[in-house]
Amino acid sequence: MEDKPPNFIGSKTWIGSFEIALCIDKFYDVPCKLVHVRRGGELLQKVDELYLHFDTLGSPVMMGGDNDNASKGILGMCSGAENHYLLVLDPHYSGKTLDKGYAHREGWVAWKRLDLFDQNSFYNFCLPQWKGV
Repeated sequence: MEDKPPNFIGSKTWIGSFEIALCIDKFYDVPCKLVHVRRGGELLQKVDELYLHFDTLGSPVMMGGDNDNASKGILGMCSGAENHYLLVLDPHYSGKTLDKGYAHREGWVAWKRLDLFDQNSFYNFCLPQWKGV
């Protein structure tokens, strides 16, 4: 993608939401919208924007941060009486195809309240601008 120095090739360095956006655009010709949240405590300010994305496009969202640097796939969101939740898919799974029950029991897919994300970590969201089928 030419956004990294040559010594990046073959390294164990992770890429983030920005780099994912570059790859999706280049390899699949799907532009992405990047949404930055300065601190996890500000995730509530992005609820409407995320709802709009899932309501209009429905494509999965990639999420990454700094203190909370575990990549996450976001498959949807919902709101309860007191909290908002993201449906988080852990993209680090490898192996046989997951069935829903196993994925849920083992924590590969779970609803996570917004207030449980690291309140001091920044977060970047990559929202592919492609309407899911």
